Parts: sequence; C-alpha cells; structure tokens
Amino acid sequence: MKPFAYALALGLATAQLATSALAADITGAGATFPFPVYSKWAEAYRKESGMGLNYQSIGSGGGIKQIQAKTVDFGATDAPLKGPALEKDGLVQFPTVMGGVVPVVNIPGIEPGKLKLTGEIVADIYAGKIAKWSDARIAKLNEGVKLPDANITPVYRSDASGTTNIFTTYLSQVSEPWKKEFGAATTVSWPVGQGGKGNEGVTATVKQVPNAIGYVESAYAKQNKLSHTLLQNKAGKFPQPDDKAFQAAAASADWKSAPGFGISLTDQAGEDAWPITAATFILVYREPADAAKTADVLKFFDWAYKNGDKLAVDLDYVPLPDNVVGLIHEAWKTIKTKDGKPVYND
Repeated sequence: MKPFAYALALGLATAQLATSALAADITGAGATFPFPVYSKWAEAYRKESGMGLNYQSIGSGGGIKQIQAKTVDFGATDAPLKGPALEKDGLVQFPTVMGGVVPVVNIPGIEPGKLKLTGEIVADIYAGKIAKWSDARIAKLNEGVKLPDANITPVYRSDASGTTNIFTTYLSQVSEPWKKEFGAATTVSWPVGQGGKGNEGVTATVKQVPNAIGYVESAYAKQNKLSHTLLQNKAGKFPQPDDKAFQAAAASADWKSAPGFGISLTDQAGEDAWPITAATFILVYREPADAAKTADVLKFFDWAYKNGDKLAVDLDYVPLPDNVVGLIHEAWKTIKTKDGKPVYND
C-alpha cells in the first residue's frame, strides 16, 4: 500500500471508530503499537454489542497525559508506568496483548527477512557510528547479499513513544556505549536520521526514503509489506519475528514481579525468542469519577480476552496466557466506586 493510501486507510479507520463512539462513548488514547488490533476488536465488538470505541492513536506519552487529565476513559501505553507513578495518580495498569518491535528497511532488492543484523550493529547505526550499508560489519554478517554503498537514513519516532522505550531499552541491554550515551526512554536525543510521528509516520517515512531503516510494531511491517530484518537473539539465533518467537520471549516471564504487570520482555533467553518483544498496557483510575464508563472499558477488554485472540493472531499479535488474564481479573477487583463496590464483575 502506498504511504498516502495507508495514511488514508488509517484515517478512515479512526473516523469509523470515532463514529462508533457517538453511540457508545468509550474513549481512549495513546500507544500506536496496538492500534491495528484495537481497531479490529472495536469493529467486532460494535457488531456484537452495539457499543463503539473512539481510540486516538497519538503515542504512549499522549495517552498517559490524557488519562492523567481525565479527558479519556482509558489511556494506553507501551512503556508501563512504575509502581510509584501508578500510586501517585491512583491508576491501575494491565496488559492487553503482546507483540514485537522489528527493524524495517527500504533497500532496493532486499526482501523481507533477508538481511541479518545484531543489536550492537543497530545501536551503532542509530548512534551514527555505522553510516553505510556497505559497512564491513554488516557485509560480514550477510555474505552473498548485495548491499549498496549508500548512506543509511535512520528513522525514529518524533513523539513520546512506548515503542521507542521498548526499542531503546533493548539497545541499552545489548550495547553499553548506547546505554551510557543515550539510554532508554520514550524520547531520546537522536544524533542522526529523521523522525516520524507514530508507528504510522515511521512506516510512511521508511517507505518514502531509499536506504532507510526504522523500527515499528510487527503488524505495521506486515500490513505495509515492509522489509523486516532478522535480529540476532541472546542465544545467537536469527528467528523470524512471528507469534512463535514472541511467545518464546514471554514463556518464562514473571508477570507478578512488577506493579501493574510492568515487566520487560526484551532480550530474553531462548533459541526461538524474538529479542524486542513487549506487552502493551491500559491505564484506568482505581476510583474512577465515572464508574459506569470504566465498567464499559473493562467489559470491552474482557470481551477481547475471551473473543479477540484470533483477530490478534491474524495481525501478528500474541494473546496473553490464560493465567495472566486471571491475574488481570483479580487486579480489576481493586477498581471500585466511591462507596467501595467493585466497578465490574465478570
């Protein structure tokens, strides 16, 4: 799909969600990472229940700000808030699906899954230390692959982004120089390249700029036929970024180890594990001003846990394990009305 057509399709999808919301009035904002699956869930849920969803795909930073300002019924973030931040604002956080962040390239003749990279190489590309695709380190890893003697254009998120937080967390784990100089955050001081707003913006920019490299959620890469690269994992293997690899990364995760389920799934052990795997999260108030609206939000996500797995898998997201969904339902019991009654009982 051409960038303009893709942007138009996303605009139409957003408009459809907004139109649905006129009847149902569930509102959310935040992470672009899960936008494709939230759109599919919203469409199916509206057909079944008559209730729609207005979700603004504006980035994790924007979603956190909007829920803090109480202008939406839920916020969405790929960079989970830590315990003190959740306590300070009186928020409950829970994951919805898992997915992967993938490096994507626009190099003539390079098909999806044909180019191999390591985390250290990706870090050095984004640090400006590797400037050409013909660099000896890339060539050595890709013997027999014809790479141009062309300048690399790194493309990054220009907005406060959970996807950036996931990506830079991984780079900080595999590259000590990156960790010391740039670190991990929803925004960093990129030394080279150009920015794009949202996963949508990075997707469009990579498609438009020859010899570019970007990082996007795997569903965006698949839907837009971008050439994803393979990425060496902790075991030294180069798995394809698919549901099997994302599940492998989450296989040994301890979801109870962090408040609000805010664990990291990047650079996990396992031969089949995709190294940049992550969950995406929802934020609601522990004592909401409008309990009925929050109950509608929880009802929507409860429906998604029970009925949305196939829609998620079709888009290359990974549904949460049943035991994790059980823990989420337990966490929902702490969301109460002002008189102490649970907002939602499944």
